[in-house]
Amino acid sequence: MRGPVNILRLMRTGATFERTGAMTQILDALQAPPLLRSILRGVIWPFRWMGYPGDPAMPPVTRAITALGPAYVKFGQILSTRPDIVGENLVHQLRILQDRLPPFPTSVARAAVAADLGRPVDQLFSEFSEPVAAASIAQVHRARLRATGEEVAVKVLRPGIERAFQRDIDAFRFAARTLDLFLPSARRLRPSDVIAHFEGVVRGELDLRLESSAASEFKDNTADDAGFRVPSVRWGYSARRVMTLDWVEGIGAADVEAIQAQGHDAAALAQRVLQLFLRHALRDGYFHGDMHQGNLKVDAAGNLVAYDFGIMGRIDEYTRRVYAEILIGFIRRDYRRVAEVHFEAGYVPPDRDVDQFAQALRAVGEPIFGMDASHISMSRLLAYLFEVTERFGMQTRTELILLQRTMVVIEGVARTLDPKMNIWDSARPVVESYIRDALGPKAFARDLARTAWILARFSPRLPELARAGLIRTATPPPSWRPGLLAAALYMAAGAALVVLGGFLSGVV
Repeated sequence: MRGPVNILRLMRTGATFERTGAMTQILDALQAPPLLRSILRGVIWPFRWMGYPGDPAMPPVTRAITALGPAYVKFGQILSTRPDIVGENLVHQLRILQDRLPPFPTSVARAAVAADLGRPVDQLFSEFSEPVAAASIAQVHRARLRATGEEVAVKVLRPGIERAFQRDIDAFRFAARTLDLFLPSARRLRPSDVIAHFEGVVRGELDLRLESSAASEFKDNTADDAGFRVPSVRWGYSARRVMTLDWVEGIGAADVEAIQAQGHDAAALAQRVLQLFLRHALRDGYFHGDMHQGNLKVDAAGNLVAYDFGIMGRIDEYTRRVYAEILIGFIRRDYRRVAEVHFEAGYVPPDRDVDQFAQALRAVGEPIFGMDASHISMSRLLAYLFEVTERFGMQTRTELILLQRTMVVIEGVARTLDPKMNIWDSARPVVESYIRDALGPKAFARDLARTAWILARFSPRLPELARAGLIRTATPPPSWRPGLLAAALYMAAGAALVVLGGFLSGVV
């Protein structure tokens, strides 16, 4: 029975945008051609009455998105960082989605805190304010610990958020299956996998114990990063639906005028945002996956302060090296090497032509160099990249979705702080430093030592494995010599690596 319900849900989505007046503004912002406008309006207008009315006090686009639910709000938050894609007028509306959504009553929040922590709020906190920020999944209250008098931020999940989120995801999943069935050209984008990935990521936001753990790990990883702070978790005041962090005063990253009025260098902050993200992704393999302006502040000392750790990303070491090689290839304008890395990593089918792919990548990269960010149309760049990936049969890499999405958000944040920022020049020192550490001689020695150590741990099983290999190769007479040689070489290599690993582990 979910099929009809999801069809109704998707129809209601279009009807809500039409009823609130958001459809016209979105089509204007995206510069949709007249034919597409006519088709969409002709299909949706008869069902306009089905749309949610939303809050008339809000601008049309924000009004529609908030009426539709939390998953739509998440998507709007991403677009709120990209004025080059949706236009300045639409961005001003979408930024409301970051931390200024309508709050739920404080009495409901207090009841949730008491239920989750097992004690009345007045026993835990001497002060507990009205909501100071409200987002799609939770809202934040400023409070003071009764035991110590310290100020803290208390995050509380919205009531019924799990059910509302599941409703949206069901509709998205239905839309993805429909695309797979009726639009074969979209299968390479793996829409079902994308939705599954999105669901898994956001589900982590619905258990604040996981977010508390993420905040703690992120703070440990970034403890030595100059100009960056992560508030400490108060574990004794945190549970599944409640999370408590140290309170940190600061100016929202979107308020550039206030940041400059306090004497902070907005251009330097823009560069730091980008470089910190790359450092976290490449150095640690663990990065903040929702780093929009609503989750960043600038404190009195000029430090960037990060909040909201519900969406965090991980990438393994091999993927980090591939990502870094692609970035450094673009930075150095070595498009042939960028193309080769794509083929080596299996991102492009091996039957495609590497030279043609390199030429296509050149057309993407060359317009960027020698220009400041204000002259680069990211919407056109993304459209061309889509054409390139389609032409060369590249599939969507679900393990890189969050990394790619966050890079778009980070660039948008940096652009807000410094519209003339050159993204590539700012990224270069971080990526080159990682390349030296991860792909140089020291890294090679470290990898070899690690491989030797793993072989050493399994060395007691080497005779058994060699014996099994000999038994398998002994039956067919013609092949016994290669089998015996392989087993001997395997044991010799294992012994050599054990010795080498012992030496390197003392050096590296």
